[in-house]
Amino acid sequence: MNTQPEPTGSLEVALQHTAKLLEQEPQLAAEQAQAILEAVPNHPPAALLLASAKRRTGEEQAALDILEPLAASQPAWAAAHFELGLTYSALGQGDGAIQALKKTVELKEAHPEAWRLLADHLLATGDSAAGDAAYARHIRVSTRDPLLQQAAAAMLENDMPGAEGMLKKHLKAVPTDVPAIRMLAEVAVRCGKNQEAEQLLLRCLELAPSFAAARYNYAVLLQRRNDAAEALVEIERLLVDDPRSPSYRNLCAVILSRVGEFERSGKMYAELLAEYPSNAKVWLSYGHVLKTEGRRQECEDAYRKCIALNPGFGESYWSLANLKTFRFTPGDLARMREQLARTELSDEDRLHLHFALGKAAEDAGDHTEAFEHYDKGNATHRAGLSYDADMNTLRVNRLKKRFTPELFAARAGVGCDAPDPIFIVGMPRSGSTLLEQILSSHSAVEGTTELPDIISMAKDLREESGSNEIVAYADVLATKTDKQLRELGEKYIEDTRIHRKTDSPFFIDKMPNNFLHVGMIQLVLPNAKIIDARRHPLGCCFSNFKQYYARGQNFSYSLSDMGKFYRDYVDLMAHFDQVLPGRVHRVIYEDTVQDTEAMVRSVLDYCGLPFEEECLRFFENTRPVRTASSEQVRQPIYNQGVEQWRHYEQWLDPLKDALGETLDVYPAVPRF
Repeated sequence: MNTQPEPTGSLEVALQHTAKLLEQEPQLAAEQAQAILEAVPNHPPAALLLASAKRRTGEEQAALDILEPLAASQPAWAAAHFELGLTYSALGQGDGAIQALKKTVELKEAHPEAWRLLADHLLATGDSAAGDAAYARHIRVSTRDPLLQQAAAAMLENDMPGAEGMLKKHLKAVPTDVPAIRMLAEVAVRCGKNQEAEQLLLRCLELAPSFAAARYNYAVLLQRRNDAAEALVEIERLLVDDPRSPSYRNLCAVILSRVGEFERSGKMYAELLAEYPSNAKVWLSYGHVLKTEGRRQECEDAYRKCIALNPGFGESYWSLANLKTFRFTPGDLARMREQLARTELSDEDRLHLHFALGKAAEDAGDHTEAFEHYDKGNATHRAGLSYDADMNTLRVNRLKKRFTPELFAARAGVGCDAPDPIFIVGMPRSGSTLLEQILSSHSAVEGTTELPDIISMAKDLREESGSNEIVAYADVLATKTDKQLRELGEKYIEDTRIHRKTDSPFFIDKMPNNFLHVGMIQLVLPNAKIIDARRHPLGCCFSNFKQYYARGQNFSYSLSDMGKFYRDYVDLMAHFDQVLPGRVHRVIYEDTVQDTEAMVRSVLDYCGLPFEEECLRFFENTRPVRTASSEQVRQPIYNQGVEQWRHYEQWLDPLKDALGETLDVYPAVPRF
């Protein structure tokens, strides 16, 4: 039988027949389209059909060779740009796909599939805000329900109460509408109602297990809630069905980095960069992974690639400065100052540049200029925060009242008896990374990172209370039965297992802010070790002042706030010294620098571990290090940083005033 299609009847009939063949018989569709073009050369609709058929049969490059000139000759034809976007996607050319899809929705706003694919690509580049907005547009133009259209419009305008009301009204009438349930979950996330969002997404997946959008949202939520193990399960499940999805791969790379799978994460970022070579944010993420792995030159190259792609991307400059041992060139400084002079520069880019220039000036010995930049960077960030230093003092006072000798006596011997964790707590920039590097050089100890699990446990308990009170979690904790306290400790051990890559019997959790939760650690993990890393108040606080954190540590952007927070920290740790005598082992940073071996022997004795010479050669340890001190702890101990704050002493009066007697008696502790 002759299967060679020929244009029969009118041209319109032939085109309609070809279009019908596309989905089921793309090869025949290609032959039909080719026949039409032989009869009517350069016919745009036939050329589009031929390109679409070629893409469907795996001949993506042939399709692209048709589409690029076609889209150029038909600049106002949305269908051609959409097919071009699909073909770029199939070829792994993400940057081209984004441009083609943006052109598509510019020409045809009501194009649901273009919005959905655009959202996927934007999320892959780390632009979550734009990706979420594109997905909301997809919902708005794909649904025929006026109420859902209005809800999507409200979400685009950031009117969450309005969107929530409309979605709940719709779901009251149609309670199993899974797209609407997913939309309501997104509203809950934006309003900070994570537990509600989780229940809604689980309901979506119960009704429609194959609803990929809901499963992706669920994976994102789990990752944000620091449940990296479950998030990885969900995203890897999605990747089985759609292994080339850009947004799935980007989220997987993020999660893999969180759980210490840096090699896999780096490979995934490298693959994404092959598709999005001009996206500075992906290069930045890749650079962070390289930094953690200790691949210094490749890391610098990645950060410099960010700058080449986006000269105003302040975070790239700060990332270089944050290597600590990096030094800017005169050309770098000129480019940073040129960017800082731009009036249209965003506050985020501006503050990053100030921190980077502050570090550069400090390296050059110009401490006046350095302080000026640090001060401006901190002030810019502080203006967008709602941190209240007095509320933190209130939190500490309430924790002291809740965690009493009577409470600990009543719960003696309960909790999970696992001795595995070694908690290093205290202020950030107190020498905790150095201490972790030293301890993790011992054959029985594994270093992980600043694990979020204890903080997440406190947050979950607070949500359980239904109260927004600062220390409501402690009230809930006090009501738990012995069995429940043990289960909380067991959950911590199980949830942190994903971060453990060796069979070492002990592991380090270096989250500094866990000093706020020493009481909870005692109740749920009574055999865990707790080490308080402490540094001179002025040295520690000023080191924080010149450090920009990716998230959290909101106390660190004001000298006065910093002093009060340090004072609160010392106060709370003094309380635990009184109610749990000998429970916490304190390490003074200046003593570590002065006599490292004595400190090492003291800490190992506390942990019940024999002395090992490797702990003194910690700088030879090649393990990944994620914190700001990652490059410094790969070098022998040096004492240059101990007194560095003295160069800035003339500007530190607000800090000194806030510290009060805590500064005067250091390293002793005042009577609070």
